Amino acid sequence: MRATGLVAVYLLGAVPVGWIVAWLVGGMDIRRQGSGNIGTTNVLRTLGRGPAILTLLGDVAKGYLAVRLAGALGPEAWWTAAGAVLAVAGNCWSVFLRFGGGKGVATGFGAFLGAAPLATAPVALVWVAVVAGLRYASLGSLVACASLPLAAFLLGYPGSVTAAAAVCGAIIVFRHRENLHRLLTGTERRIGDRVSAT
Repeated sequence: MRATGLVAVYLLGAVPVGWIVAWLVGGMDIRRQGSGNIGTTNVLRTLGRGPAILTLLGDVAKGYLAVRLAGALGPEAWWTAAGAVLAVAGNCWSVFLRFGGGKGVATGFGAFLGAAPLATAPVALVWVAVVAGLRYASLGSLVACASLPLAAFLLGYPGSVTAAAAVCGAIIVFRHRENLHRLLTGTERRIGDRVSAT
């Protein structure tokens, strides 16, 4: 029963929100547009603010709901921690997209709103500061996900939750490896740069 519940957690995380929004709003496969990513930033550049907001809210919501579902499987903190990792993994490697997917940032934020809510506030401020100052969504995401395990640890969350934050951070960094290369070479797009939908 619990194993089935964990599969359900993964499947919830795997729902490709950005792909669905782009298909419904623009009649397109977002994977064939812009950066090819299904996340908020590519939806924003390709389809504009409204679809991007829908994508962001959907990804945050599914991460939060996935962790709540995992927490219902048992009272121990590691159930919640496992739910956060499965939600992010589902988003990044979705069975619905032949194990393609997003980069896990919004889903991870939603997951830790459920798993470590106090830790998400300073991390969100870090993201906002970096993005507002430099207009690089990827850099803000990398700095924020590196900050999350530290915030969880300093705020006294269980070790399993802190470890889950570190694992999710590592997944997110891995999924941003091309962005990291572009940041280092000065070719990364900034927020506000639009691409044409084809």
